[in-house]
Amino acid sequence: MLLYVGLAAFAVGLLVVVLAVTLGAGEPTGVARSLQLIDQRAAVAREVGRLDLPARDRLLGPVLDGFRGLGNRLSPAGASDRIARLLDRAGNPGSWTTERVMGAKGASLVVGALLGLVYGGLSVKGLFYGLILGVAFFFLPDLLVYNAALKRQNDLRKGLADALDMLTVCVEAGQGFDAALLQVARAAKGPIAGEFARSLSEIQIGKTRGEAFTSLGERSTAPEVKNFVSALVQADRLGLPIGAVLREQSQNMRVVRRQRAEEQAQKVTVKILFPLLVCIFPALFIVIIGPGAIRLVAAFSHGGL
Repeated sequence: MLLYVGLAAFAVGLLVVVLAVTLGAGEPTGVARSLQLIDQRAAVAREVGRLDLPARDRLLGPVLDGFRGLGNRLSPAGASDRIARLLDRAGNPGSWTTERVMGAKGASLVVGALLGLVYGGLSVKGLFYGLILGVAFFFLPDLLVYNAALKRQNDLRKGLADALDMLTVCVEAGQGFDAALLQVARAAKGPIAGEFARSLSEIQIGKTRGEAFTSLGERSTAPEVKNFVSALVQADRLGLPIGAVLREQSQNMRVVRRQRAEEQAQKVTVKILFPLLVCIFPALFIVIIGPGAIRLVAAFSHGGL
C-alpha cells in the first residue's frame, strides 16, 4: 500500500514539473523578461504616437512606403543623395523625407500608367500613353522638390541683406556673435531665420563655428550666401574681428541687392515683349483695323454686285 502511495506521489510530482516546464518554457525570465517589457511599452508608445498623427499621414504613409521599393529600383544610382540635398535646400518641408519622395515617385508612376491606359484603352495607343504619362509622373516629385528648393533659395537670398544688417548692428552694439545670431533668428522672418537657428543649434551641440557655417553654405545655392559663409569661415580661422567682417559684408550685400534690382528692371522690356505680341497687339489690330476691314469688305462686295 505504501509503495502504491509513493508511486502516485512521484507521478503527481513528475506531472507538475513537466507542466511547469512546458507552460513556462516560452516565457523569458530575469533580464530577458525586463527587456520584453521595455519592448512592449515601446511598441505601445509607437502605436499611440501613430494614432495621434493626422489622418493624411496615417493613410498616406503606408501607401508611400509600399511604393518606395519601386521608386528605388527605377531611380538611377545616387538619386537618394540628390533628393536629400534638394530637401535640405527646400528646408525639409513638412514630414517629407527621402523615403517618402521615393515612394511618391513609385506611386506617381503607377497612377500615370493607369491614367494612360484609361485614356487610350487596352491597345497599343493606351500602352504608349501609359508609358509617356508614367515617365512624366515618375519625375513629377523631383520637379516639385526642385521648385520648392528654388523658391526657398530665392527667399533666402532676399532676406539675407536685412538679416545681415541686423546681425552687424547687434555685434557692434556689444553682443557676442552667438547671442547676436540668436537675436536675428528670433527677430528675422523667412528662411534665413531658420538657417541661422539651425547653425546656432549645431554650434551648441559641439560643432565649431566654421563647420556650422560651412554646412549652411552647402545647403544653399545663392552666391550671396556662399560669399557670406566664406567670409565668416575665413574670419574664424584667421582670428579677424567679426564686426569689421560683418560691416564689410553688409555693405557689399547692399551693393549686390541694388545691382540685382537694376538687372531685373533691364529684363522687364524683354519679358513684356511676348505678352505684348500675343495678347495686346491682336486686340489692338482688331479694334483699330477691324472696322476699316469690315467697310472694305462691304464696299468691294457691293461693287462686285
